[in-house]
Amino acid sequence: MKKRVLALVMSTAMIASVLTACGGNSNDGGSASDTSNTTTGDNSASADNAATGDNSASADTSADNSAATDNSASGEQTMDYGSGEIKIWVPDAVTGVTQTLCDSFFEAHPEMNGYTVAIEPMGEGDAAGNVITDVEAAPDLYAFAQDQMARLVTAGALTPINGDYATFVKESNDAGAAAAAQVGSEVYAFPLTSDNGYFMYYDKSVITDPSSLDQIIADCEAAGKNFYFDTGSWYQTAFFFGAGCQLEFETDESGAFTSITNTYASENGLKAIKAIRTMSESKCYMDGSSVGDAVNWAAIVDGTWDSSAAKEILGDNYACAPLPKFTVDGESFQLGGFGGFKLMGVKPQAEPGKLVVCLELAKYLSDTDAQLTRFKEVGWGPSNVTAQQDSAVQADEALSALGQQLQYTIPQGQYPGEYWSEADALGETICGGNFKGYTDDQLMAELQAFSDKMDALVK
Repeated sequence: MKKRVLALVMSTAMIASVLTACGGNSNDGGSASDTSNTTTGDNSASADNAATGDNSASADTSADNSAATDNSASGEQTMDYGSGEIKIWVPDAVTGVTQTLCDSFFEAHPEMNGYTVAIEPMGEGDAAGNVITDVEAAPDLYAFAQDQMARLVTAGALTPINGDYATFVKESNDAGAAAAAQVGSEVYAFPLTSDNGYFMYYDKSVITDPSSLDQIIADCEAAGKNFYFDTGSWYQTAFFFGAGCQLEFETDESGAFTSITNTYASENGLKAIKAIRTMSESKCYMDGSSVGDAVNWAAIVDGTWDSSAAKEILGDNYACAPLPKFTVDGESFQLGGFGGFKLMGVKPQAEPGKLVVCLELAKYLSDTDAQLTRFKEVGWGPSNVTAQQDSAVQADEALSALGQQLQYTIPQGQYPGEYWSEADALGETICGGNFKGYTDDQLMAELQAFSDKMDALVK
């Protein structure tokens, strides 16, 4: 059925206001199927106002109405969505399911089926680098990891998501995912997952207490097994944040880094670096985070993406747990770290009609039903709060452990590229034995040097 709107404007904020005026009562975004049903009250771009005849906004927006045509029989305007191709980048594992979901979307929205989709594989970790190389040639929709947000915004590669779309993002997803979709106060993406974090897989025939790092190391040493923990940039925050340190960057609306909160060079930071050093000096310790590359292990800190491999290796002894507590100088701390998310962005569009289709499609691909479909097909953990309550999601051991761990983490915000390389170097130095025998004063000097480098990134 044709969807009726009063006018079309270039910004998504104006689009949202027009669509609301078309007769939608505000709602929580609904399920993935809601957008095609005129009885739901959905006030997104698919909202239909045939029942109300509401036309109050037409006077305010008629000046920019190039994509609308007059329906003389009804006195209403019908949007011209245009036609062409919508190019989409998603990780290889979900290209097939994305095609299926897109087919369902256009079946539910025949008024928009002048478009075809071209889906290409692109890892979420590589998306930003390829997009900003040539934004004009970049895909219309693309999945990316949230730590790439700042440079995508700076490059002008993301459409700001305003109005009802922003409300949908904030109300339909968990707080961490919703925060990850923002730069400053502006929403720039639709969350797809809340599963890009780390927890522990372990052999329950070896590990007697998965809540204690000291006991895990003791059990591994006694059994002649390895314990894997990557002390690189992403994983080492488990110790620093767990000990109470802060290292967060603030950005302005353009994505530029403007300020930093940094307490690594502190007594808490000293406790963290000493705990990492103690762990790395164990004969069972191995620096790594990939089940596929690990050997002779009884415990490994890894993510949900390796759950199948972990199950295959451990068999009946397969078990998962949130990260353990660590002890330093007689004081106990819960390992924390980052919580990560996959997001979907929409590239700015020259054609207003195509922009609406892209926003609606991105919303559909990030809503409840789509997230549950990806969970069932490839095991991606939902960010959608309704999908998170699904019984199958709740029963997944890896996602359950991650869910428990996420309460001890912070959402990974925007970090300069130099942070990652400098933090990697710090971890390699600790685990390489370079700090063996260092006094507290010497360790504090190393922390101060690292902190000075971080502070310099926003000056």
